[in-house]
Amino acid sequence: MHASQPASWRATLAGFSASLVGIGLARFAYTPLLPAIIDAHWFAASAAAYLGAANLAGYLAGALFARRMARSMRASGAIRLTMVVATLALLACALPVSFLWFFSWRFASGFAGGVLMVLAAPTVLPLVPPSRRGLAGGVIFMGVGAGIALSGTVVPLLLRQGLTITWLGLGAMAALLTLASWRSWPGEETHEAVPQQHAHARRNGRLRVLYAGYALNAVGLVPHMIFLVDFVSHGLGLGLQAGAEYWVLFGIGAVFGPLVTGHLADRAGFAPALRVAFLVEAVAVLLPALGLGSIALMLSSVVVGAFTPGIVPLALGRVHELLPHHPHEQKAAWSAATTSFAVLQAVAAYGMSFLFAHHGGEYRLLFVMGAAALALALTVDLIAVVVAGDKARSPAT
Repeated sequence: MHASQPASWRATLAGFSASLVGIGLARFAYTPLLPAIIDAHWFAASAAAYLGAANLAGYLAGALFARRMARSMRASGAIRLTMVVATLALLACALPVSFLWFFSWRFASGFAGGVLMVLAAPTVLPLVPPSRRGLAGGVIFMGVGAGIALSGTVVPLLLRQGLTITWLGLGAMAALLTLASWRSWPGEETHEAVPQQHAHARRNGRLRVLYAGYALNAVGLVPHMIFLVDFVSHGLGLGLQAGAEYWVLFGIGAVFGPLVTGHLADRAGFAPALRVAFLVEAVAVLLPALGLGSIALMLSSVVVGAFTPGIVPLALGRVHELLPHHPHEQKAAWSAATTSFAVLQAVAAYGMSFLFAHHGGEYRLLFVMGAAALALALTVDLIAVVVAGDKARSPAT
């Protein structure tokens, strides 16, 4: 039974706040802060890179422990707690007490983001009618895009006042969002029982195909997420200002991407929408390697930016399609999908950074690898359709 429309939209906006705080601010605001941290001599370049990795490691840990937290304190309690943790982490980074201090808080912010990614949307979407879940998911994950957009616009403005003020400003934004959403989370939930049908979910071959495609999608996003600004600034020799402008384009795409993909899924179904996403992403990720000029690079930035958060409501909606009457299994499957995404994203980030450092700074190879990962995701999905006779538009698929 679905909640009233005002209640469902309040919960949806709370989901938006959670993704903005946990992923948008806690992760993506660090990208434009990295050069400033190095220039201010807070940490050396090598140490600052490890601090970025701490957030990814924390995200993986949060994705793994999220459902255990939900069982012990209910999902709404875990969501509120981790939004507070993410806020405290941003405030704590205002002072570079030590490397260990900073590393611990960056890990904590990543942990909070992982928990919020696993729990927030599945807590909200049962309140939304099925015909509107694509759009609602889009609104929730638009928070990620809003954080990316803020990282390219508000953070540079705050940096004029110094690093400490910037971190405090980000913490204040997170605190306001946490307080504004505090009473909007569903309160009637019960402690989550240990699911009795895990074996069914694990045996579901179509879920395994989804996990594989979603994880490969994470690999495909890494070249733009990590190297786009550096590629424009140094690889093309256009300078830091141009690099920042392309990151803003990436952020603009990220704001609207989840709404577009969610609407597409409501119209066409989540399975076909995912296949379209893999194809469009593969082409967009490949464009920088082809040297086609600024228009192609602008298009690539906007499109990949759109799918960075836009792929998430598609994958979550696909989980609900595959397990329509099994809410416990839906949560378990979404946790597994998020974990697979986090693992391959971290592996790809480290692996591509290693290749980049040991192959003379060859940017184009990275974009080719990202496009290949997305092409493989589409291939695996299409093979599964042929083998299993998957009826894409049916909720039973």
